Amino acid sequence: MSADSTTGPAGNDRDGSLHGARFAARASGFHPSPVRAVFEVSMLPGMISLAGGNPDLSALPMAEIADAARTLLVEEGLDALQYGSGAGTETLRQAISEVMAIEGAHTSPANVQVTAGSQMALELVTTMFCDPGDVVLAEGPTYVGALSVFEGLQAEVAHVAMDDDGLDPVLLQERIDEVKSAGKTIKFLYTIPNFNNPAGVSLAVHRRQAVVDICRAENIAIVEDNPYGMISFDGSYMPTLYSLDPDNVFYLGSFSKIFSPGVRIGWVVAPEQVRGRLQIAAEATTICPSMLSQMLVVRYVRNFDWRDYVEKSSATYAARCAATMAALEEHMPSGTTWTVPTGGFFTWITLPEGCSVTELLQPSIENGVVFVPGIAFYADGEGTNQLRVAFSFEDESMLEEGIKRLGATIATLAAGQAG
Repeated sequence: MSADSTTGPAGNDRDGSLHGARFAARASGFHPSPVRAVFEVSMLPGMISLAGGNPDLSALPMAEIADAARTLLVEEGLDALQYGSGAGTETLRQAISEVMAIEGAHTSPANVQVTAGSQMALELVTTMFCDPGDVVLAEGPTYVGALSVFEGLQAEVAHVAMDDDGLDPVLLQERIDEVKSAGKTIKFLYTIPNFNNPAGVSLAVHRRQAVVDICRAENIAIVEDNPYGMISFDGSYMPTLYSLDPDNVFYLGSFSKIFSPGVRIGWVVAPEQVRGRLQIAAEATTICPSMLSQMLVVRYVRNFDWRDYVEKSSATYAARCAATMAALEEHMPSGTTWTVPTGGFFTWITLPEGCSVTELLQPSIENGVVFVPGIAFYADGEGTNQLRVAFSFEDESMLEEGIKRLGATIATLAAGQAG
């Protein structure tokens, strides 16, 4: 049932429920995730999924992690299964500071707020800073989960276009001027500067300082979402926006890609006085992050060669990306373009002129391949001729076959449009 299905004074909606008219206005902003919507389709026999950006966990030392979990419960079970600090444990916040320092982002544990995944961190920041009608700047396209947060909290999204070098500072300034001239308040820029989800591109190093300087001059905060920064195919790391302006950048991090999404541990870094307010908001939602998960993550960081795991995983993703790029070159019809990632999980495909992704989805499913339509990654209806392909989970042979099927379906659609 959706909030916008209510039918009038009687309070009944189309499925017969009495509750539709009781929803808060913000309830209409919550929609099913397009990624989750294709999840069941991806489970059909013979279906190749290019949709979900799941990490490959096969390189994790499962037996050793199981032993660590057992030892944790035996040695510290009374603490691990108890309530804890709303900020997260001091030990984990110190470990997070050390993990961030690897990418050149130096912070104090006092500035770290642990959350149940970085999605929660984004919701906390948006809740704290955005009133209904406030504007959030975001790359176009941007992470679908972020759009869900912004719409659910009644913040408006103004997209800023990207190219192969990521966010364009000139277009950013133009967009800021346009929004401000309309009399609207911009609260922050939300950006995924490293291996953007869904576009796969990164903000060029030579543009990073310019973006930071523009936002500082315009009194606009930056929310830097960096779940993929360490998934670099050549092992190099780009400077974080946080390292360039720690007083104006809120940094979101996650263990989902460098350990496991199942532990549901993320964090937000903010100035200490703001971090304290975020803790209060977090406590109102979850009371405290899972002590068991936090303590397991600490053992993972302290006792395992986790950087070797990240390097092995990145090599796997690099090989899968290369297979995807080769398959795109071989099987995509003329007029199709795509991004060439140097890290992360995704590439972004633009269809030949005249082709619509909504017309492509069902024939693709019938042809045994599923993806996420580009319109899911915009708040303004753009992306009708674009789609996201994830190469993180399927192996090379499945990716090659999936791209082959997708290319054949696009070719058929393009031929029909030309005819």
